Amino acid sequence: MKLKNLNIGQRLSAGFGIVIFLMLALTAIGVLRLNQINGSIAMIAKDYYPRTVMANSVKGALDETARSMRNLLFMSTVDEIKGELDTIDRAGKTIDNTLKQFAANTSSEDGLRMLKAVNAARAQYTPVLNNFIAAVKDGQVEQARDLILPEIAPYQSAYFKALDNLIAYQGSRMEEGGRDAEQVATSASMLMIAMASIATLLAALVGYSVMRGITRPLNAAINIAERVAGGDLAVQVEATGSDETAKLLAALQHMRDGLVGAVTQVREGSDAISVAAREIAEGNANLSARTELQASTLEETASSMLELTNAVNQNAENAREANHLVLNASQVATQGGDVVTQVVSTMKEIKESSRQIVDIIGVIDGIAFQTNILALNAAVEAARAGEQGRGFAVVAAEVRALAQRSAAAAKEIAGLIQSSVKKVDAGGALVDQAGQTMQEIVSSVKHVADIMIEISAASDEQSEGIRQINQAVEQIDDMTQQNSALVEQAAAAAQQMHDRSLALGRAVSIFKTQGAQASQTTHEPGAADWELSGEHAEAPLAWTPEGRKLLVEK
Repeated sequence: MKLKNLNIGQRLSAGFGIVIFLMLALTAIGVLRLNQINGSIAMIAKDYYPRTVMANSVKGALDETARSMRNLLFMSTVDEIKGELDTIDRAGKTIDNTLKQFAANTSSEDGLRMLKAVNAARAQYTPVLNNFIAAVKDGQVEQARDLILPEIAPYQSAYFKALDNLIAYQGSRMEEGGRDAEQVATSASMLMIAMASIATLLAALVGYSVMRGITRPLNAAINIAERVAGGDLAVQVEATGSDETAKLLAALQHMRDGLVGAVTQVREGSDAISVAAREIAEGNANLSARTELQASTLEETASSMLELTNAVNQNAENAREANHLVLNASQVATQGGDVVTQVVSTMKEIKESSRQIVDIIGVIDGIAFQTNILALNAAVEAARAGEQGRGFAVVAAEVRALAQRSAAAAKEIAGLIQSSVKKVDAGGALVDQAGQTMQEIVSSVKHVADIMIEISAASDEQSEGIRQINQAVEQIDDMTQQNSALVEQAAAAAQQMHDRSLALGRAVSIFKTQGAQASQTTHEPGAADWELSGEHAEAPLAWTPEGRKLLVEK
């Protein structure tokens, strides 16, 4: 896979991944070497050094034994002799324990062999030492002195020599372990320096490659943007690869193509506007002449319509006055008819009320009759009761008297009501006749009023029609005058459009496309002195109110 086909994130991830891998490898090597050094140091600290200390301890105990033997030759008191003998005994136990511990911690053949030599020398030395101690204990100092040089000294020297060999061997093993640790540290340092150098070199190479893959396309994009800003739309854009910078260059290429299309359309639009402005100016001149002729004709028509309107208005005014008088008469007749109708209605209501009163009086008469019967029955029952019903008989007599008077009064009222009903019937007949007469009068007046209303309505319609015609003529005259003003405005707008098309042409003249430099000469109406080639996306155009800036929306 080519590096340019990777996006920036993948490039950075690959670069940092390589650096991290090298750092991990360097760390692993360092840890491995440190473990080796730690093993060597641990071997020295746990094996070689303790055994060396133990060998030196044995040698020290042997030296202490030799000093005590020497001191015994010059001691005279029992306590002094006993003290030195105890020292020799302690030294012997120390040697015995130390050699056993040494043997338990030793596994190498050379170490065991040298330990065996030490034990052999000790085995030869110990009997002679015991003889010396026995002689001292027996007080044979001279005999003990004679044993030191001829017998003890050779075995003691052999014993010391074996211990020195063991100590030297342990020292050599310690030095060997130190040299191994030093060699491991040296080799680890060299290897880590080499790995660090390689990691630094690879990191620098990867960083340079990533930086170059990013900065070069960005510099190219900056150059393209600067050239486009300067009006050079013929700049070539080469976008290779599939990373973000390639997408940026591809987007710049699409932007350049869109600008080329927009500039092309603007230039073509400015030419079309110039041609249209010229044609509009010619049409406005013809329209202005016809509008002036139409305006003079409309003035004459308006004058004639004004005279006709005055005459029709006078006729309509007379018709409205007559209609007003007829309407007043009709209203008076209608009011009289309404009054008669109300009188008839009132007489009918009085008649109906009289009949209701008669019915009520009949009810009262029936009640009085029934009350009289009840009073008779009460009197009979009171008579039967004797003395106890006397008070009740008096009340019954009074009730009977009241019932009789009520019946008599009801008969009188009924007679009066019947007389009133007859009179009301006679008055109602006369009122009905008067109402019919008033209705005939009202009908005649309404018929005359309807005729006058029709005459007035016809006059109003005629007047309204003439008024509408007059208004239409006035409106036509106003519109003609407005058209004349609009023609002048259209002429000014056409000239302004022509000027704007020239300004637009000058505004886009700074751009060059496909290697062709745009013309910077002023356009004449209908002129087209730009030649463009290539396929470009369409972009709608719009003018600002100031006519100075072109808004391209895509």
